[in-house]
Amino acid sequence: MLVEMVPIVKTENEKKKEYLWKYQDSVRRVARIEAELAEIRSMKAGTAINYDGMPSGSGQSDLSDYAAELDKLERELISERYNRIKLYQDIAMRIKRLKSRNENDVLFYRYIRKLDWWEIAEKMHYSERWIYKIHGKALAHLEIPKEFSEVQ
Repeated sequence: MLVEMVPIVKTENEKKKEYLWKYQDSVRRVARIEAELAEIRSMKAGTAINYDGMPSGSGQSDLSDYAAELDKLERELISERYNRIKLYQDIAMRIKRLKSRNENDVLFYRYIRKLDWWEIAEKMHYSERWIYKIHGKALAHLEIPKEFSEVQ
């Protein structure tokens, strides 16, 4: 049986949401790399020195492997932190361009602060239903980079 693959075409709003969520993706990647670094450092700190009098290797390759892995992760962390800052600046600037303060607030709280809908409603003193409406209008008014909106 042959199954025909139909390409999935994203709506304009789906592309905008995906773009806005990129900041939180970067936040999560930074946290993941930091956790991995902490784990590697704790493993190295937890190695015990062997005082049994038996001959053993210098452990030099272990140390160089450890240092190389730490260096790689630290470079990755620096790169991801830089990416996170650039994403934040771009997304925040696009959100600030919105004329409506309510639209600005809803997008900021949702995609930068990662608040749930009910938390945004509570913070802004509106119903969740009204927050959804503001969100829809905000997405309609939001402009994202052309290269991102053209990608399918």
